[in-house]
Amino acid sequence: MWKAMPLIILDDKSTTSNALKPLLSFIGEESLVFTTGSWHHDVPAEEELLGFIIDLNLIATDLLKVLNAIHKWNHLIPIVIIADEKELSVIDHLDEALAIQIISKLPTTADQQQWLNVLHLCQLCRENKHAVVVPDKLNNDEDTQSPMSVRPLVGKSPSMSEIRQLIAQVAKTDANVLILGESGTGKEVVAQNLHVSSKRSTAPFVPINCGAIPAELLESELFGHEKGAFTGAITARQGRFELAKGGTIFLDEIGDMPMPMQVKLLRVIQERIFERVGGTKTIKVDVRIIAATHRDLEQAVEQGSFREDLYYRLNVFPIEMPALKERAEDIPLLINNFSERLLKSGMSKIRFSANALISLTRHTWPGNVRELANLMERMSILYPEGIVDLAELPVKYKYDDGLIRSEIPALAGQSQGGSTKKTLRPIPENGFNLKDYLVEVEKMYIIQALDDCNWVVARAATKLEMRRTTLVEKMRKYEIHKE
Repeated sequence: MWKAMPLIILDDKSTTSNALKPLLSFIGEESLVFTTGSWHHDVPAEEELLGFIIDLNLIATDLLKVLNAIHKWNHLIPIVIIADEKELSVIDHLDEALAIQIISKLPTTADQQQWLNVLHLCQLCRENKHAVVVPDKLNNDEDTQSPMSVRPLVGKSPSMSEIRQLIAQVAKTDANVLILGESGTGKEVVAQNLHVSSKRSTAPFVPINCGAIPAELLESELFGHEKGAFTGAITARQGRFELAKGGTIFLDEIGDMPMPMQVKLLRVIQERIFERVGGTKTIKVDVRIIAATHRDLEQAVEQGSFREDLYYRLNVFPIEMPALKERAEDIPLLINNFSERLLKSGMSKIRFSANALISLTRHTWPGNVRELANLMERMSILYPEGIVDLAELPVKYKYDDGLIRSEIPALAGQSQGGSTKKTLRPIPENGFNLKDYLVEVEKMYIIQALDDCNWVVARAATKLEMRRTTLVEKMRKYEIHKE
């Protein structure tokens, strides 16, 4: 599992209340506290540190002496100074070598976002090697189960509040529910919440994607089959309706169900009975039916591709999921939720700067919540335990109009250009997909080169030491284009 590289807090007044450590812990950053006289004896290896924090109110040693000691130990470790404005004059006349190492000066009243920006600068100076890998000793099923199994409805927007109210109203009944909305908006999450809020919550919740199963197999999947009903049916098999006995069956993408199956489903809804494929025994149904689709079923009825009587049977209580672009205020809450789920699945947490969050709220999100979840996973692979700023976002998520970017510290250039030592990102205990990772890295460097060269392909190809035709082919392959 991933573990963040810690910051070192120098504190000679340990008897007083040190608010820095709990503050950093609150924003998800590890820290260790040492005195100015003991840190060089007990501090971890330099390659495992993110930087030093020196609060002028907490040190009893001369600041210049402390800075020289850190510089002598490692001149590429970033240093953050905390002081009131009048005290900052102490460091205005340092020699250049020491001044470069101080990447930021924060007031004692710095807020959470100022700290995130400073931590991001520290990570840049450490070449984004801000996570180390440690053995994962948690191998029980509870710790390794998928965080996607039970998902809450996340969001405080008016549309999400209305959906919660609708769920509360219909959950205690057995009325059929039709959930509408674009792909990726979380229709199955609504269905799961309906089930757990109902009187059937102790019975199974059985989902089936009607559009993902071939038409010739869908009847067997829904209603089961008897032994010998068709070639390959070597044993009898229960269908999803039987497996959901007493509980809820979720018919996802009901709009893609073939017309012959619509007739059979209508009979189940009306008469609450069915027969297995190849069987004659009538089986009674005791399930609650929830359906969902991204299609316009009213239009499908008009076009003759969906039965009108089935539509009205399913559409007893409609719930319409809003697109993510219509509830952009929920994006920070969704990001926090996805971060927790990534941690539970064994991946690393990821955080976003204020500029990155603003940029993400400006995106149109054609893939909705699913697209955001995929972006979070991608950023977690590329920047484990990190803080993603505007520059680290994929190009299609960058909307920087009116945003003020932080200046990159001079120390970052030294740490990246002053050493010939090549370092590799540690491999997580449970591994990761190297092919996907290399593809993402290649795409990011191509986009960076194009940005640096004002999207002149020939210049970018020269910078990447490849032929122009090769770069054009890669841009086509990865669908990279100037916004």
